[in-house]
Amino acid sequence: MTLEILTSDDLTARHGFFTRKGGASTGIYQGLNCGLGSNDAREAVLANRANVANALQVDHDALQSVHQIHSANVVTLTSPADRNAIKADAMVTATKGIALGILTADCAPILFSDPVTGVIGAAHSGWKGAIGGVAHATITAMEALGAKRGNITAVVGPTISQRAYEVGPEFFEDFIAHDMEYARFFAQGVGDRMQFDLPSFCLHQLRETGIARASWTGHCTYSDPDRFYSYRRTCHAKQSDYGRLISVIRL
Repeated sequence: MTLEILTSDDLTARHGFFTRKGGASTGIYQGLNCGLGSNDAREAVLANRANVANALQVDHDALQSVHQIHSANVVTLTSPADRNAIKADAMVTATKGIALGILTADCAPILFSDPVTGVIGAAHSGWKGAIGGVAHATITAMEALGAKRGNITAVVGPTISQRAYEVGPEFFEDFIAHDMEYARFFAQGVGDRMQFDLPSFCLHQLRETGIARASWTGHCTYSDPDRFYSYRRTCHAKQSDYGRLISVIRL
């Protein structure tokens, strides 16, 4: 099956927010599962990642990813290497031929590009990473490679939307303890439940940095099981594991 690749006109660097369509995985992982941390057959995941690399026309070993831990840690890459053991949630590079791959299943993938200086970045931003400043840290790391903040565009890819992201009062209280204005990213749910708007919060964090432009593709991972993996949907269905989507940008 042909891979489905979502793109944004806001990014000039070659990129793709890959859906789960296509790929070699079966069962609960059906499709393009690119998560080596899942319990899927390793051979299937490696075949899926090879298909992604082929789609973006890079060597298979040039498709880089990291061991994501919901942090603001950023890795700067100057050559292809095995980065899967490095604990971080963002990568930046100015080296041609390297593809930066972020894995998600409800969290927000964010791809960054400075088309003037030729610096790119990719970040994994769940709520912990977002409030911890992973977007700001990625932009700072891009600047260290020569990027200019006023040139940078960032696009938030498929992520869980507010209507599907129910949280408890403790979650809400943690956010407003950081800043009372963060209350505007929550809507009242049933009882004491709240609905958190992760994509809007990510966009707020990005725009606060002063970059040129930030946008969201508008896709909800939870609400579209045919196209996207979703950790939360898997939990609600009481399934044992879930696949990981990949979002990639390259020079």
